[in-house]
Amino acid sequence: MRRLYILMTAIGIMLPVAVYACTSVIISGAAAPDGRPLMWKHRDTGFLDNRLEHFKGEKYAFVGLVNSQEGKLGREVWIGSNTAGFSIMNTASYCLKDDDVPAAEMDREGVLMFRALEICADLSDFEHFLDTLSRPMGVEANFGCIDARGGAAYYETWNDGYIKRDVSAMEDGYCVVTNFSVNGRREDWKGVERYRTASGIFSRQSREDGRFTSIGPKEIMDSLSRSYEHQGDSLHIPRYITSASVVIQGVKEGESPLNTVFWAALGYPLSSVMIPVPVSGDDHIPYYMKRSESSDNSMLCDFSLQLKKRIYPGGKNGPVDIPAAYDIYSLLNPYEVHVYQEFSRIHSLMTSGKISYQTYLRRYDKASKSYLPLINEGESAHLIGISSKFD
Repeated sequence: MRRLYILMTAIGIMLPVAVYACTSVIISGAAAPDGRPLMWKHRDTGFLDNRLEHFKGEKYAFVGLVNSQEGKLGREVWIGSNTAGFSIMNTASYCLKDDDVPAAEMDREGVLMFRALEICADLSDFEHFLDTLSRPMGVEANFGCIDARGGAAYYETWNDGYIKRDVSAMEDGYCVVTNFSVNGRREDWKGVERYRTASGIFSRQSREDGRFTSIGPKEIMDSLSRSYEHQGDSLHIPRYITSASVVIQGVKEGESPLNTVFWAALGYPLSSVMIPVPVSGDDHIPYYMKRSESSDNSMLCDFSLQLKKRIYPGGKNGPVDIPAAYDIYSLLNPYEVHVYQEFSRIHSLMTSGKISYQTYLRRYDKASKSYLPLINEGESAHLIGISSKFD
């Protein structure tokens, strides 16, 4: 991710202020309610048109969140999960780089993650990948990873090296990361207020015997990506520059990595619906989350960004209309609850052995076509029965 700039009024003077992006968490299997690790990324960026894409990599197939317009560096992924059970995400860091590598050779995080998803099966593979990558790596980031073998870690990574933070060995079993690296220069830490906000929200979640009792993709999405709680005068977690929110639900040790689920709310989380996608060797991404026939954008993202205009009537430099945001969310939430419950039932039948993996995929494909009857195929930005409420 890159710095964005907005104009903010400070003591009556218009000044350029840097905005720093992305909030994340990893919850290890030891701390998750059902033993399956969770990985969340709330993406803030200047590239608001996002979609999902399925790739056939060199070794592994994978599902990833991508910008609708491909960047100049080639194929990039901003959070993804592969068929070996390896998942990766990043948040930008601004306190690790200590060299004179020019900006033109930086910002390769998306390229690095794309390649890692192609060839890495676990954290050990990823560490070998970093160890053998040519220098300078062209990155300054916190890479968060989980695998199907109980691994969960963040890697504070710069051009010439990295430091591993093993989440599975942490006392609380989870770790919140925004836009600073704990081993970096403290004077250059960014996103500290969002870190405190997210950490405070997690600290209030009920726990028993070291595990969260009820946290899952839906609870993470609602309590973090859709919360306007904030610290002092700091910005909320959901902001105008939010482009998507993703929760990857991993697998228990010994469980098939193909049980991994990629939950994504494309666009602005309060004006979107979180949809699950199986991580499979074949493409099972619903049509409305991929590029459409008429554009490179996904219908769901277009739909969300259209509704977002009600939340930010003044555009990117205007205030957020929080009541409007929650009005829209209250209308969309019943659809999301239905999707969540229906998919969880199918997924549970598969993981318990009551239906086969292929039957699970067939049922998913059939169900996912009806997950969003609210999107009108011909007018992807209009919500049937909801858009009229705002006209």
